[in-house]
Amino acid sequence: MLQDLDRTLEELLNRELPPDLAKQTTISFAPPNKELLKSLPAIGLFLYDVRENLELRSNEWSVERGSNGIAMKKRPPVRVDCSYLITAWPSETADFQTEHQLLGEVMKVLMRYPKLPEAVLQGSLAQQEPPMRTTILRPSLLQSFGEFWQAIGGTPKAALNYCVTIAVSVDRTIESIPLVVDKRF
Repeated sequence: MLQDLDRTLEELLNRELPPDLAKQTTISFAPPNKELLKSLPAIGLFLYDVRENLELRSNEWSVERGSNGIAMKKRPPVRVDCSYLITAWPSETADFQTEHQLLGEVMKVLMRYPKLPEAVLQGSLAQQEPPMRTTILRPSLLQSFGEFWQAIGGTPKAALNYCVTIAVSVDRTIESIPLVVDKRF
């Protein structure tokens, strides 16, 4: 499921970034470290936090009525926040202004979509209900950016915090219930 989210974000950026930029830019999901990038320029989308969204937790069961007189009762999916740290990595000869331009283009694309569009959803995320909401430019869940960069052995750089809320179906078994179709007095 998380790999489908990565592929979805890659598809969104490839479709929405300016064509010349999308063509020459690599999208990486590796930790933000220049040595781990395959080629430059690159956009790094590092998944650094995954946690349940307790505000969206629901205990209401859903019931789907079938035409065969049987209803299926199942638990709602768990809503999960997936937080990415997004960084831009210009070519070796470029300066910080090129890095900021690349990061700005990514920011504009992501701000256009408070919900991920159906056309870019990949794998298990296609047809997901409810639609996946996103937030960008909110405070990071990281305790300290300085400690984060030090822990991964990198130098601090400009970064965006981006969060996508997905639905994770956790039920394997679905309860079948016969429907009442007659009235008897």
